[in-house]
Amino acid sequence: MAETLISIPAATLRAFVTELFHRAGLNAADAAFHAGALVQTDLWGIGSHGILRVPIYIQRVRSGAINATPNIHKLRGGLALEVWDGDDGAGFIVGRDTMRRAIELAKTYGIGAVGVIRSNHFGATGLYARMAAEEGLIGICMTNVVPNIVAPGGSKPITGNNPIAFAVPTAEEFPFVLDISMSGVAGGKLLLASKKGEKIPLDWATDSQGRPTDDPDVAFKGFLLPVGGHKGLGLSYFIDILSGVMTGGVFQFGMKGMYKYPDDPSLTGHFMIVINPQDIIDLEDMRARMAEFYQTIKAAPMWDETREMMLPGEIEYRTEQERIKNGIPLPENLIQELVALGVELGVANTLTTG
Repeated sequence: MAETLISIPAATLRAFVTELFHRAGLNAADAAFHAGALVQTDLWGIGSHGILRVPIYIQRVRSGAINATPNIHKLRGGLALEVWDGDDGAGFIVGRDTMRRAIELAKTYGIGAVGVIRSNHFGATGLYARMAAEEGLIGICMTNVVPNIVAPGGSKPITGNNPIAFAVPTAEEFPFVLDISMSGVAGGKLLLASKKGEKIPLDWATDSQGRPTDDPDVAFKGFLLPVGGHKGLGLSYFIDILSGVMTGGVFQFGMKGMYKYPDDPSLTGHFMIVINPQDIIDLEDMRARMAEFYQTIKAAPMWDETREMMLPGEIEYRTEQERIKNGIPLPENLIQELVALGVELGVANTLTTG
């Protein structure tokens, strides 16, 4: 039986989760950013990387697996390329600070790149790519993940679903944002299906022996399948090279998944790239050319005339507008879990539907 969904106003959710993280050990500013990023992800409709993850993040902060007060700092590099140490901090905070640094470098040199070692899971990759687009820059963000993808024909994982996101400023109310992982679906969608009591398509994941399954709980103990066969597999390898091999961080089986090892730092690596188009084109000219680019896409005919050609980032924008108005739908059992955490941590705020 599918789980009941209850809609919670974004502001209520943001205040509650902010206090959860603050009482767990993060300072006020970091707690607000962490909570805000998770709520924003749910506003975009990316439930697999939103509030669903709060319990495990809180658990890891309290156990010390996530360093609540990290010394995030530069290790090495020069000019437009640097490597930073996340000091086992919350991935959201490490991601925020290192993307800010890549933005600074791009504003100085036209392009900036920052590799990151010793971080943790940082949610939706698009969060950080969008930070660049908000400043009129082009953002690229990627991260490596503990191996969870089976190569075509394989029975054991060989690489992670290693997501990558691209964001470009536009003249629209939303930026161009392509945020994808190298598996057919993100692992969080298995969790979400489990919470909702739903089955999954057979081409999403396998059991622990590499056989396709429609049970999300069995799949979560098994492996994901790569998007596009060898194409997604090869891209996953490349993301791990940038995020782990080149930076001097861990790669492949060097990481520790947060669900299998909830009390250990993940040692995750990231790689941020920011391009400043204003070094070669006026920003307003860039926006105008993007508008022309978009118009061509929107004008493309559809064989089903009742459907509409959508732009990268447009579905998220529309979902956000609807959820700002009507609230964020969450599984009832997740809300109960959050409320219990709030009681345990002495959170003054509560979760209500009004």
